[in-house]
Amino acid sequence: MKLIEANGFRIPAIGLGTWELRGRTCARIVEQALRLGYRHIDTAQMYENEREVGEGLRASGVPRAEIFVTTKVWPTHFAPHDLIRSAKESLVKLRMSEVDLLLLHWPSDRVPLVETLGALAQVKQAGLARHIGVSNFDAALVAEAVSLCAEPLSCDQIHLNPYLDQSATLAACRKFGLVPVAYTPIAKGRVADDAELLRIAQRHRRTAAQVCLRWLVQQDISAIPRTSKIERLQENLDIDFQLNDADMAAISAIAGRGAGG
Repeated sequence: MKLIEANGFRIPAIGLGTWELRGRTCARIVEQALRLGYRHIDTAQMYENEREVGEGLRASGVPRAEIFVTTKVWPTHFAPHDLIRSAKESLVKLRMSEVDLLLLHWPSDRVPLVETLGALAQVKQAGLARHIGVSNFDAALVAEAVSLCAEPLSCDQIHLNPYLDQSATLAACRKFGLVPVAYTPIAKGRVADDAELLRIAQRHRRTAAQVCLRWLVQQDISAIPRTSKIERLQENLDIDFQLNDADMAAISAIAGRGAGG
């Protein structure tokens, strides 16, 4: 599995997003994904599935040390004592002593960022998270967060696919040494009907979704596609091919055609 790296932080290029996965379905998808070769599982307190993610991880038989686990703290828990307590609650649900990456799920103006980041740094210093970062932070917030945090920030998880221009945020990630992680990377399936992506996919004998994921990985962006279908898991993982410069430029130009999601 290819790893995306920045400032000593390493994360698998492709992971499994678990938003909207619940109960036995969630546990089963996580278990199967790990058996197929996935090594990054992404969850969040707000998803209400951390317990099932942990169950799937243990059922897979893959050693914990080989798996990269991300979870996120919801903004209602950004007050320092709440954040630390919330991080511990996530670990109880996951049945883990630490997560590999703990993120602030969304920006919030209700608690001063410096206070929230102070608590996030304490979580890392206490050994509850190996790495810390943010999610849905734009370029200006990335710069502010990096300047305020006592511990290095490793990641900004953002909404990113060919229909969204996130160039300013990506530039900030590069500048400050954060790895960008793309959620909703295949635009909830919209890419499957995109004429440009289909043209490129046909030439490579791949699917439009695989082309889209490859476009991200070739930019050193990690991606966490979500699927509830076992058959899609392998497809999303099989992106060991190369897009040429013309392909990359054509895909990057899609965002200029109008707003997307």
